[in-house]
Amino acid sequence: MALLEASSLDLPALFPGLSGRTFLNTATMGQLPATANQALIGHLQHREQTAATDAPLWFDSLDRLRAKLATLIHASPTDIAFIPSTAHGLAIPLHGLDWQPGDEILTLDPEFPNNTYAPAQLARRGVLFREVPLSSLASSVSPRTRLVIVSALNYATGLRAPLSLIRSLAPHAILYVDGTQGLGGITLDAPSLGIDILAVHGYKWLLSPTGAGFVYINQATRHRIEPHIVGWRSHHAWRDWSNLHHGPPVFSSSAERYEGYFPAVPLYLAMEQSIDLFLQLGPQAIEDHNLTLAAQLRSSLSSLGATVLHDNTPLLACRFPQHDSNHLAAQLNARHIVCSARHSHLRLSLHLYNTPADITALAAALASLL
Repeated sequence: MALLEASSLDLPALFPGLSGRTFLNTATMGQLPATANQALIGHLQHREQTAATDAPLWFDSLDRLRAKLATLIHASPTDIAFIPSTAHGLAIPLHGLDWQPGDEILTLDPEFPNNTYAPAQLARRGVLFREVPLSSLASSVSPRTRLVIVSALNYATGLRAPLSLIRSLAPHAILYVDGTQGLGGITLDAPSLGIDILAVHGYKWLLSPTGAGFVYINQATRHRIEPHIVGWRSHHAWRDWSNLHHGPPVFSSSAERYEGYFPAVPLYLAMEQSIDLFLQLGPQAIEDHNLTLAAQLRSSLSSLGATVLHDNTPLLACRFPQHDSNHLAAQLNARHIVCSARHSHLRLSLHLYNTPADITALAAALASLL
C-alpha cells in the first residue's frame, strides 16, 4: 500500500500483537503501537526513580500533547481539554447549559448508547430528546433545538455523518460530535466543519489506552457552558502549587477550565506516541489508505453476495443472506480473523496497519464458510 511504501516506519514491528492475526476490528478496540507501551512503562519507571519529585513538570508533557491534538483537528491548544471518556465529554453540555422546559436535543437514529442514554435523563427537567433518521433531521430542527448529538462514524452502520450538512440544518444549536468512532482513521477539521464540541475517547481509532481522551470546545461555546467538574485545578493559577488559591475559583478562559483534576499522565504519554505516528504519516494519507482498502473490501464482500450499507467509510457493515452475522463473526474469530457483529450486521473496520493481504485472507475465509 502507498502508506506503507511512503513511510520509513516498520509498521508490523510497531504492532506485534497483530502477528498471526487478520485484525479487522479497530471499531471495537484499536491496537497500541509498541512505542505507546514503552512510554507508559517508562513513565512509571521514571516516577519510581525520582520519587515523583518532578510531578509539576508532568503537565508540560500534557501541554505538549495538547498542542499535537490541536494540530490533528486543526484547532488551537486552548480549545483542548483532557477527559477520561466521551461520557465525561457529553456531560459538559448536558450539565453545563442552562436548560429550560421545552428545550430540545436531537440525535440520529440509530446512535451509540452514550448519545441516547444521557440526554434522556434531562426529561425530568422538561427537555425533549428525540432520535430521528438523517432524512428527517431538517424537519425536526426547531427554534428550541439547543443541542445536536452525532457520531463521526456510526458504530452499527458505518455511516460517515455529513457534518457540514448537519451544521447547516441546525445553525443555532450546539453541534456535539462523538469522534471516538473515527478520528485517527478519518480526518476531522473541527473549526471548518462548524463543530462546537468534539469528544474523543482514544481507545479505538486513536490507538490509545482506555481512559485517555480529549474534548475540543470552541471559544464561543466555552462562554456558554460553565464547568460542572470543579477541583483543585479549576482555578486559573493552579500551577502555583506552593500557594493554591482559596475561595471560589476563577476559571481559565481556555478549555482547560473543564478539567479540574489530575489526569492519568501515563495513559496520555502513551497516547502521544500514537498521535506522533499519525502526524508523521499524515492524517490525510491515513484516511486515503483506509478508504482505498475499504473500497477493495466492499468489492470483495459484494462479489461474495453481501449487502454493504455505506461507502466512503473505513467501517463497513454488511449482511450475507441466510447467514447469522453473530455466528459468522464467531467463526471468523475462531480462524484468527478478528471482527465483530452489531445489530445483525457483520462489522469490519480498517486502519493504518491493515494491508490488501488482510482482505484476501478474509475473502478466502468467507468463501469457505459461506
